Amino acid sequence: MLLPQNTVDADTNSSIIQPHQTCHRFTLAEIQSATNNFDVKLVIGRGGFGNVYKCNHKIGLVDQVALKRLQTTSNQGTREFEAEIEILSKLRHGNLVSLIGYCSEGNEMVLAYEFMPNGNLHDHLRKNGTDLYLSWLQRLKICIGAARGLDYLHTGTSTRHGVIHRDVKTSNILLDANFAAKISDFGLARVGPIDQTKTLVSTSVKGTFGYMDPSYFYTGNLTRKSDVYAFGVVLFEVLSGKQAVDRSID
Repeated sequence: MLLPQNTVDADTNSSIIQPHQTCHRFTLAEIQSATNNFDVKLVIGRGGFGNVYKCNHKIGLVDQVALKRLQTTSNQGTREFEAEIEILSKLRHGNLVSLIGYCSEGNEMVLAYEFMPNGNLHDHLRKNGTDLYLSWLQRLKICIGAARGLDYLHTGTSTRHGVIHRDVKTSNILLDANFAAKISDFGLARVGPIDQTKTLVSTSVKGTFGYMDPSYFYTGNLTRKSDVYAFGVVLFEVLSGKQAVDRSID
């Protein structure tokens, strides 16, 4: 496919950021031991990638770990798995979830992250009037933290390239023990040039309906402004308590 001038094809240039040596590779035996052979009782979440398990005993040097296991029937796959390792293993910021390591053995693909005890922002916004209810001060702190994480992705990873998340939403903003926000799920992320006033990233349209900006949706031309648009939707959700998409409306 011929690309317009000053356009980068992100789907063929997604490995600019290489895996960092601090990203540990676990054996399948270690993962199975930590999850009691993927015991369903340890499942704490489910997504397009697969099940997420909480490990209550140490894996490697970390006491509590969340393990995301790719299901063979998942609509995501090897490409997203590799993208997450390539990008997250290189990034270090207080408002990004930390990738501890991964396992790729046979048909099993598993990602190991630091465990976030307070879950995700989406669940808290849906629980008004319960113990999960967030105060306005907590909401403000979470929004500022997520914004700092996005700013680092867009401008702070190197002198030439930034990272466009491409799936910013409330369920991908995790909360640690102190309710600090940490952006997660980089399976759809793409490396792109920082100076996007002159350069576009051409890519297939992926993301979550309700958060994708119209320009990217219709043209496939991705810029970091697409993340900013999605973050604006997140802010409206935090302010209003309403979901980005209300399926109860005809």
